[in-house]
Amino acid sequence: MLSPGMALGGRYRLDERIASGGMGDVWRGTDEVLGRTVAVKVMLPALLDEPGFAERFRGEARTMATINHPGVVDIYDYGSDQHIAFLVMEYIEGDPLSSTLSKVGRLTPARTMALIAQAADALQAAHDKGVVHRDVKPGNLLVRPNGTLVLTDFGIARSQLVGQLTATGAVLGTASYISPEQATGGVATPASDIYSLGVVAYQCLAGRRPFEGTNPLDIAMKHVREPLPPLPADIPPAVRSVVERALAKDPKARWPSAAALARAARQATTAGVPQQRAAAQVRASSPVRPRKTTASASVTTASASVPPAPPAPPRSEAGSDGAHPPVARTRVSVGPGYNRAAASITPPQNATPYGYARPRTAPQRGSDNRQLLIVLAVVLGVLVLVCSGSITYRWKQRSDTSSLGYPGQTVMTVKKIGVEDAGSCGAAYCPVGARSASRQHDDPMNEG
Repeated sequence: MLSPGMALGGRYRLDERIASGGMGDVWRGTDEVLGRTVAVKVMLPALLDEPGFAERFRGEARTMATINHPGVVDIYDYGSDQHIAFLVMEYIEGDPLSSTLSKVGRLTPARTMALIAQAADALQAAHDKGVVHRDVKPGNLLVRPNGTLVLTDFGIARSQLVGQLTATGAVLGTASYISPEQATGGVATPASDIYSLGVVAYQCLAGRRPFEGTNPLDIAMKHVREPLPPLPADIPPAVRSVVERALAKDPKARWPSAAALARAARQATTAGVPQQRAAAQVRASSPVRPRKTTASASVTTASASVPPAPPAPPRSEAGSDGAHPPVARTRVSVGPGYNRAAASITPPQNATPYGYARPRTAPQRGSDNRQLLIVLAVVLGVLVLVCSGSITYRWKQRSDTSSLGYPGQTVMTVKKIGVEDAGSCGAAYCPVGARSASRQHDDPMNEG
């Protein structure tokens, strides 16, 4: 029976049990030779009685020690003491992903894809060395405080006894992430790790595992036979396609490698960002110019604090005085993203602000244009009347002159005369007045 303070191999002191699994317990310990904190995985004593287990354990421990990747926990040592096999690993400061999911339920698509990409990179490093994890699940994904992920607890020397689906809680958890080929007794391959990582991604996005059941066998058969339940509707299509391909029943239909899954996860993260958010980032990074007219809450508050102004004198109807209502310019408080310049506030018509004011520089085009048209129409009407009166007056003067001194006569009387009288008028028709004057001039009685 293990207890705190016990030393294994005369070097590794067990300090605290931090996790339990189907193959044994994980302890936080101390390397008393190097003086560093380590993680010690202690195998179940019954495993050493299984034929060939000790050889597989040593061989795979050596292989794991050759993996050099920041996302894979380092293997420091292995051995056996008092019929207890143990594995000494790097101690990771962080929380398992399973603990985070139990607290928050779901993760955002961007956060999920970032973690899946890191886990896939770690799996690719192991696959390149010929090592298959065989037990990818949230409890074996440790997340550091800085957000980086480390893949731990590889299925080293997986026992055939542990591989069987039993009713223990540890194996029940493993059955929830098992691949269809493993559930039917097939050999675990890198594609099996990809499927298990797809189940982890599904749980992060949906807040639940894709298949649930009352016993491990029921869950395992659902992975084999039942179609994948759809993800929530708020999951972006690019993220959805990444997860659905990883969870394909046929291993050949999944992502061809863990590296391909990592690339797809990162691309889905960028493809899932709405264009509105990118436009908002561009606007946030661009310098803000002062607005000419502002109708914000801060302006409303500032204008409300200004005392009411006395009414302005009325404008002339003809608009000839050229006076315009003044424009008040008041400094107002602005938000942090606004250029700290004076904002212009245009007061209502016929209102003179309290304090600083000056004539408006730009007239209002709509009302002034209408007033100008009215003035032009009035002037034009006056000109028409004056011209008409002048023409009538001149025509009357000419008519009076042609009547030879008879101002009251407006109609000229014409008398037909003979040919003999034509010489005095120069025409066959002569005005009566003209002929009478001629006779008076020729009459000798008038000479006196």
